[in-house]
Amino acid sequence: MKNLLNVSLQTKIMGLIVSLVIGIIFVSLSFFTYYEINQSVENSTRIGLQTAKTVANMNSVEEALTMLNQNEELQHLAIRISSQVDANFIIIENRDGKILAHPIEDKINSYNKIHENFKAIVFGGYYSLVSEQNVGLSIVGKAPIFNDQKQVIGVVTVGYLKDEIITATINRVKDISIFVIFIILIGVISSILLARNIRKDTLDLEPREIATLYRDRNAILSSINEGIIAMDNSKRITLMNQAAQNILGLDSTYENKPIYDAIQTPKITEIIEKNQTHSSLEIDINGYVVILNIFPIMKEEQNVGTVLTFKDKTEMLKLMNTLSEVQTLSDDLRAQTHEFQNKLYVISGLLQLGHQEEALEMIQNESVIVQQNNNLIFEQIKDLKIQALLFGKIGKASEKKIDFHIEETSTLGVFPKHITTAQSTIIIGNLIDNAFEAVAQCVEKKVVFFAVDYGEEIVLEIVDSGMGISKEDIDLIFDQGYTTKSGSGRGFGLSNVIKVVKELNGSIEVNCEASGTTFTVFIPK
Repeated sequence: MKNLLNVSLQTKIMGLIVSLVIGIIFVSLSFFTYYEINQSVENSTRIGLQTAKTVANMNSVEEALTMLNQNEELQHLAIRISSQVDANFIIIENRDGKILAHPIEDKINSYNKIHENFKAIVFGGYYSLVSEQNVGLSIVGKAPIFNDQKQVIGVVTVGYLKDEIITATINRVKDISIFVIFIILIGVISSILLARNIRKDTLDLEPREIATLYRDRNAILSSINEGIIAMDNSKRITLMNQAAQNILGLDSTYENKPIYDAIQTPKITEIIEKNQTHSSLEIDINGYVVILNIFPIMKEEQNVGTVLTFKDKTEMLKLMNTLSEVQTLSDDLRAQTHEFQNKLYVISGLLQLGHQEEALEMIQNESVIVQQNNNLIFEQIKDLKIQALLFGKIGKASEKKIDFHIEETSTLGVFPKHITTAQSTIIIGNLIDNAFEAVAQCVEKKVVFFAVDYGEEIVLEIVDSGMGISKEDIDLIFDQGYTTKSGSGRGFGLSNVIKVVKELNGSIEVNCEASGTTFTVFIPK
């Protein structure tokens, strides 16, 4: 049975339609044949009896039976009438059963048993019955012949052979069968055309192949971390994988709804309406920054839908920021190591030249500076990650010959758990690096870091002695990609800072003066 069903779509459709057509025709023909035979029997019975009555009431018949030797006239009359009513035979007998007219001339003047004529002769009755007495199995109608004295003087028998009734019905069924064959041929041709049309719509794929593709598609869509949304030419969503739902915060109820219900970004709707192709488009969708690709689906140069694929850039940005800060810390530590090596080289040179006192004085000075920084950082900055960051920046400032120092009144405890290492590193690291770059070309290169966490807020302040920021630029410095410096890959530092500060529900103030710029960050605990 399984192998029987494992056939092509065309064979299945053709088999189904042909089976239905043949089944319906077989049932219809069976019903028709049964009805036709019964109807023919009924008609023969009715016509036979009516014809017998008519012949029995004819004056010529009564006169022929009254007068002797009129058999030839009755014979001609019987043959003529039987041909007119399509009866197989008409037999006229006298009261004694003597046959006066019969389709077989040899039977004339012979005698029939009168038991079938009994009701007509004795009771003058008119009736029909199935008889084998005369020519063969037949349906006969019997009518008595009365004389003027109302006496029964004979019997008329009109008969139809059952074999001829059945044969006539079968011949009509044969005629209909030609039309049936024509209907079956139409059914076969229609099934082939229907199957071909369906296969054209299904890209010449069999149903089992479509089912396999559907299962594979679901598995692939579920395994992809990239969001995928497909829509038809009416802009209704036809497919949305789990990753798309997770990234955009949607659920499966948005399927079959207009794309504009799920995505309210005007730029995307404009691109979709214009059937344009876009790749790596960075855009904000429903508050999520994503990298978006848009591809229209074309069929015979007609747009039949659109596919959107996108990746969540928010998570990617967090990872990139973390890697960037790790790189920054590594660079700072490298700078600190390099600066320390330079000082060791100077001390070594002084010792080799015999200037022990100068070498000792340098060591003592460096020791005092390091000790001051260590005491300030270790005693007043309690967060280990910020301590590490500040040590790195001290080394970097020393390498760049920048006077970087931490305000002595700074006090900072361990950051609350909701402020991650990446977030604190992004804020402090970027602001200090930005201050270093601001003073790089200045005569006075001074940067001051101040932090305090009294009350309900953490306050961070970075002051530089740079050239300040113009009024035209101050509203643009937090825009992504904005920079006053040359080179690619810049303009993300302050943009990342403002994003993180907003994530923490904090705020940032910028105070520009001719003597430098002050960034003050307020973060609720």
